[in-house]
Amino acid sequence: MNLLLFSDLHADVPAARRLAALATQADLLIGAGDFGNSRRHVADCLPTLLEAGKPAVFVPGNSESFEELTDACRNFPNARVLHGTNSVIEGLTFFGLGGGIPVTPFGSWSYDFTEEQAAALLKDCPPAAVLVTHSPPKGAVDIATSGKSLGSTAIRAAIERTRPRLVVCGHIHASAGQQAQIGPTPIINPGPQGVLHELQT
Repeated sequence: MNLLLFSDLHADVPAARRLAALATQADLLIGAGDFGNSRRHVADCLPTLLEAGKPAVFVPGNSESFEELTDACRNFPNARVLHGTNSVIEGLTFFGLGGGIPVTPFGSWSYDFTEEQAAALLKDCPPAAVLVTHSPPKGAVDIATSGKSLGSTAIRAAIERTRPRLVVCGHIHASAGQQAQIGPTPIINPGPQGVLHELQT
């Protein structure tokens, strides 16, 4: 299955147009959150991204809530919004977790969760799924411009426990376009430029 991975569009419609052109080569789109900006303009990029009619798996970022992204996708039946939930597409299980983890310093507008809340939301993640999270795991594609590692310990623990086939994340803009490995699992922070990834089924 050919996947088009992306994250952190932040209402950038020209970037969405470039992704839509890449989507012609993909079987499925995976968006790892931050479709809008500070809880606004969540839907701006969706018509462009989804005009090709490809199925899509999305999680909310910290710039939009699960409810806001679900509402923005209401006219797009091919889009599945996951948050502590899973979906099976063509025999592959996808599990999603959105939000900023751990809690960000951005204030009340940011859709954030503590490590404890994230661990509870991840408890039903099945083994060998494709895990889509907004925040990266601790120690992988999580280095900010400050040089600090800002990833989630709960997400890393879930990866070590369930050994996903692939992890797609975002959130840390300075690590966009980077890849890492935790055990056998590839971790990709695709950023708004997008990454085409072939997943063997």
